[in-house]
Amino acid sequence: MSNSQTIDIQSTDGTGTFSAYVAVPPSGKGPALVICQEIFGVNATMREVADGFTQEGFVAVVPDLFWRLEPGVELDYTPEGWQRAFGFFNSFDQDVGTQDIAATLRAARALPECQQHDKAGVVGYCLGGKMAYLAACRTDAAVSVGYYGTGIENRLDEMDNIQGRLVLHFAGNDEYCPPEAQAQIRAAAEGRANVAIYDYPGVQHAFSRPRGDHYDAAADALARARTLKALREVLR
Repeated sequence: MSNSQTIDIQSTDGTGTFSAYVAVPPSGKGPALVICQEIFGVNATMREVADGFTQEGFVAVVPDLFWRLEPGVELDYTPEGWQRAFGFFNSFDQDVGTQDIAATLRAARALPECQQHDKAGVVGYCLGGKMAYLAACRTDAAVSVGYYGTGIENRLDEMDNIQGRLVLHFAGNDEYCPPEAQAQIRAAAEGRANVAIYDYPGVQHAFSRPRGDHYDAAADALARARTLKALREVLR
């Protein structure tokens, strides 16, 4: 079990502060890794994911991206939870959310546990996968990894702005990111040495969610290995 705490982060636009779950590796230090939530908020699943990254030596920071709508959103995967989650998703301002990720990157690098490392990364899932892509395009994240991000095909004009490294994982049978969208993303990424896209045939959206209905152990293990390789190459 990792050592964890909750911190407050000042927004870049001065409108307030938002919370972030912070999990520290057993060594007590490491490079910062910002974890971007699914549409269900910073729930037990996201904390478990963050704790998992601490076992690989990273300081994991999970910001509450829905704080402007409702602080502390933490939903389960019941029908009611899904309904509320889509409500937050539809109301969420992704542009402002990207600014909050930038603020989180700054705050994470300033943590005492991270001060030996001048670079930080981002990993996101579902909505967070799209946010990881936007972070790659708009922030100083050294490496960003997006799992089954939705709507990336609508922001491909920003790919030229990527200064760090980007890794995207896509499910072959993802109803929220269909083959046509994935083909557009692949075409935009073609020839870019700093962008890697991986396909996982036969699996569905959220194939890496622990104990999720669509969890696929083989695809999750392969995606995790690729993710950790990219993170270690850039952040260590």
